[in-house]
Amino acid sequence: MIKRPLVFLIAAAFSFLTQAQDLKIWDIRPATTWMTESYPMGNGRFGGMVFGGIPKEHIQFNELSLWTGDEVNTGAYQAFGDLYIDLSQNDSSTSYRRELDISRAVQQITYTSNGTNYKREYFCSFPDQVMVLHFTADKKGAYSTTIHLKDAHGARTTAEGMSLDITGHLPNGLKYDARILLKKEGGTATAPSDSTLQIDNADGFTILLSAATDYSNRRSQDWKGQDPTGKIRRILTAAAARPYAELLSRHVYDYRSLFGRVSLQLGSAQAPDLPTFRRLLNYRETPDHSLEALLFQYGRYLLISSSRKGGLPANLQGLWNESNNPPWRSDYHSNINIQMNYWLAEPTNLPECHFPYLDYINSMREVKKESTKKEYPGVRGWTVKTENNIFGGSSFLWNTPGSAWYVQAIWEHYAFTKDKAWLGSFGYPILKEIVEFWDDHLRRRPDGTLVSPMGWSPEHGPTEDGVTYDQEIVYDLFTNYMGAADVLQIDKTYRDHVADMREHLLKPKIGKWGQLQEWETDRDDPKDNHRHASHLFALYPGRQISVTRTPELATAAKVSLQARGDVSTGWSMAWKMNFWARLQEGNHAWSILKNFITLVGGSGVDYNEGGGVYANLLCAHPPFQIDGNFGYTAGVAEMLVQSQADEIQLLPALPDEWRDGHVKGLRARGGFEITDMQWSNGKIVRLAIRSLSGGNCSLRVPNAITGAHASKGIATDHGWTYSLNTQPGGVYSFIGK
Repeated sequence: MIKRPLVFLIAAAFSFLTQAQDLKIWDIRPATTWMTESYPMGNGRFGGMVFGGIPKEHIQFNELSLWTGDEVNTGAYQAFGDLYIDLSQNDSSTSYRRELDISRAVQQITYTSNGTNYKREYFCSFPDQVMVLHFTADKKGAYSTTIHLKDAHGARTTAEGMSLDITGHLPNGLKYDARILLKKEGGTATAPSDSTLQIDNADGFTILLSAATDYSNRRSQDWKGQDPTGKIRRILTAAAARPYAELLSRHVYDYRSLFGRVSLQLGSAQAPDLPTFRRLLNYRETPDHSLEALLFQYGRYLLISSSRKGGLPANLQGLWNESNNPPWRSDYHSNINIQMNYWLAEPTNLPECHFPYLDYINSMREVKKESTKKEYPGVRGWTVKTENNIFGGSSFLWNTPGSAWYVQAIWEHYAFTKDKAWLGSFGYPILKEIVEFWDDHLRRRPDGTLVSPMGWSPEHGPTEDGVTYDQEIVYDLFTNYMGAADVLQIDKTYRDHVADMREHLLKPKIGKWGQLQEWETDRDDPKDNHRHASHLFALYPGRQISVTRTPELATAAKVSLQARGDVSTGWSMAWKMNFWARLQEGNHAWSILKNFITLVGGSGVDYNEGGGVYANLLCAHPPFQIDGNFGYTAGVAEMLVQSQADEIQLLPALPDEWRDGHVKGLRARGGFEITDMQWSNGKIVRLAIRSLSGGNCSLRVPNAITGAHASKGIATDHGWTYSLNTQPGGVYSFIGK
């Protein structure tokens, strides 16, 4: 055992406490609006939005599989219900504070009323599959409370002992059930009506809530799974047998096993002791790099909370939705939105959270093969269009490359994890099916050029052949398929055929004002500031355009970005952060990051006036769309570590504002983890890399480094390059010169 000096232990403890304090979102007043002020929590399958009221608490809750529609009609993601807790207290409280601690995924509300100090703790547990609401006070008999459970679809609430239950079904036959179980300390409890529970003079109490549907992601089972009533009764019985402290510790341990893999410090300043909305207001004038790091970690919190293995993927709003007719159905949009939701999964060390998306792609295959065959007779494989639900149903008859963009995630998961067995058994068959669709769907011109027929650049322009967006995605698909075939050493003949097709694809072109053309015809308008910049897919998240390998195309992409402008809707700014990071222009990426951290007040649909974030840090499209939060987190990671060009580039887009910093836990393609990287004045001071699967590691760093395993460095125009041979599980340490 290594003995650490006392001063080291004190410093480490102080560092942990400081970081935990920096990872809290808080306010001095209850939320009044769902979208802009309430705080989200979730366990990857279900969750809620917390208002934190004093006279009456309100928690609106959701479950990811509560959908209308079917294999033909898209339908919409639905609100599930509302839990109201009437606390019989007045608003004349003092010392009110509500906070979301994203280092533990626990919400806390504290205040003093009539001389009594009240405290609530809320969390959504993945291991126990329950939402836990714990109410305590420092005086006996402090709680006389009425509890209501309300269904968003009008089903009747029933009381049974110390439980309330709502059971119903949607027009498509989907069954659902939500149930609470009450555990009190002291006092009495009754059920005065079918829809309420009453507590009198209790010292404290705990509410356990669970919700489920009978949805299964298996078409072979007609999308039907377990009966929800029996399922949640078993869940609640098991959870109720555990003391509150045990439920909390199991939740925190599980959550931190994912969240705790990555830490980030930008600069040395501690977070100001101000409510989050005040920090947002001050941000435009006062640097707050801890807020930038908090927003990075918030994206990871949201992904863990809305996307856990075995469940459905995060949708346009993660899993949080208060409407039965939400904007854009709160669906799975395939022209960037669901893809952006998962850009952060691999680089920020959350590969387990990627699986719901990967499994979703797999679950759609058979339905999509049938719909594709009807629309494109004689064409193999399958594709998707823009709007998609959980049964394979879709709407909007455009965005033919949807599935080709989907399966980029399959290759990315392999590239980061090097899981060859998974690639062979799961990923490769899907990749090949999508390639076969494009093999049959592409048009070959007399000169041999291959073009995608009748495409539309999301979301504007003419419908015509050879749209750059289509061409770049198909190029990426073919590249990834070839890589998979090479890794698995199979299908060489077909692999070579795909390589020939890729060679003959219409490639990106540079236009008359130096821009990367959005269409084959040189018609781009330099005054066009549309929120989509879809023709830059090849820059990010694709890898066809590179600063080091295709500098002319990279320059043209830069010209296009400059014309589009920096200020836009929320998710668009997040995408632009990633574009500028790939161009290795950190100051420009940070400038857009700064625009993104703009407090937006309204909650309506108005995406022409520019976006930002709400007081609860959710992304304002507007309205709320979670892809902006996820894209922001991916963008910060991309500024610090890149690995798309067969090498690991460290600090490739570091802005002047982040001249000093420290990060642990980011991952790179090739199966590598940056377990420790500290930099000062833009230069690496300390570096440690873990090799997860062995093999060669090529590094590009901004300054010379030294280490026992490093080759002799080579100075280039883009930093110093090193090469090292690694063993699985090996950790390789370096110091900066």
